[in-house]
Amino acid sequence: MRKKPAIVVGLLAAAALATTVPATAAPAHSSRAKCPRLDKSLTWAGDNRAKLQKMIDERGTCSGKGGPRPVAAFDWDNTVVKNDITDATLAWALKHDKILRPKSWRDTSAWLTPAADKALTKACGTEVRAGRPLPTSKNAACADEIFEIREKSQTMAGEAAFAGDWNHRRTVPAYAWIPQLFAGHTPGQLTSFAKKARAEQLAAPVGAKQTVGTHTLAGYVRYYDQQKDLIRTLKAAGFDVYIVSASSEPIAEAWSSGVGLDRDHTIGIRSITKHGRLTTEIKGCGGVETGRGDALPYMDGKRCMINQEIFKIKGAAAWQKQDFAHRIALGAGDADTDVTFVDDATGAHVAINRNKSELMCRAFDDADGRWVANPMFIDPLPRKSGAYPCATTGATHPDGTHGPVRRADGSVIPDQLDRV
Repeated sequence: MRKKPAIVVGLLAAAALATTVPATAAPAHSSRAKCPRLDKSLTWAGDNRAKLQKMIDERGTCSGKGGPRPVAAFDWDNTVVKNDITDATLAWALKHDKILRPKSWRDTSAWLTPAADKALTKACGTEVRAGRPLPTSKNAACADEIFEIREKSQTMAGEAAFAGDWNHRRTVPAYAWIPQLFAGHTPGQLTSFAKKARAEQLAAPVGAKQTVGTHTLAGYVRYYDQQKDLIRTLKAAGFDVYIVSASSEPIAEAWSSGVGLDRDHTIGIRSITKHGRLTTEIKGCGGVETGRGDALPYMDGKRCMINQEIFKIKGAAAWQKQDFAHRIALGAGDADTDVTFVDDATGAHVAINRNKSELMCRAFDDADGRWVANPMFIDPLPRKSGAYPCATTGATHPDGTHGPVRRADGSVIPDQLDRV
């Protein structure tokens, strides 16, 4: 039998290999059977799990593309957990006399009104020396004024608690006021308060309520199993995962370890410390100066914090939407406070439905086909009756007025019906 030349044999062997081996070499575990998988026993609405798995496979280590690690960013309250960890921590602090009396309540916020200052002074008294703990566990009137301002930005008498000018897409005074209330404590002390609140909230049964003053609020918090699993899977697939929360950072740090994220991957409101203790000053972002809290991780401020702290984009550019390579692959949130960074995501926009107009207008419009709208995993809200006012008042403007929600090309999103 005539032998084939060696070069021909080599070419035939190469051709045979080409039919079984991908043209681009992939990581050793790139076989889809070995790729990190979302837990199929955990319920997601519709085909949401499949959509998320597809994105993970396309953008994670199984893609074989290499390059920088893709980034995923999650809001915290009602996104990763059910209920609000700031409310839980403040409630615990009020029940355990951990709020230190300021010299003047006006010192706690540059936006605090004279009416709020007067109401707090009357309810909380002046007998306690400045810098010492207020007896809020026994003084229901003081606890009530504090919680009413936190919850509704008004006094118990219904008067506005905050006034002045601020960018309504970058901050909200009531959010800034909580870390400001804890001025005088060390960051470690605030984290310890949050950990004690966490233990109580996780031990309480689902559906539990608690009372602070005369206010009734949720008395439990739960990690969502689906979100814990999503974060686990993203990390296993090579994603760099962050929490970006409008909670005080020491409070968020008390909780983020529960989903395997460390302090370096937990971004929250960052208070300035002096002599190791928290002050009422808050770190700025994107060229906005440190001070009263004009730039929180809130709405557009979350984009700024992601761009500045994760992608290292400095100055005013941090407020701008970046190119594909400098944007997160996955963003997850539950409220209009999250809409900007969730919309910035290039692979998947996860919207936990709490009937918040601007977020859900974008989710149900699904302009790029990558939105993942899902009901809350515990005690979900019923579908919103009527349409979201996307075409008229769904979006918040910097001056606090409302207008239509617009797509990237400027077109107006029509009103949307709730579908999950």
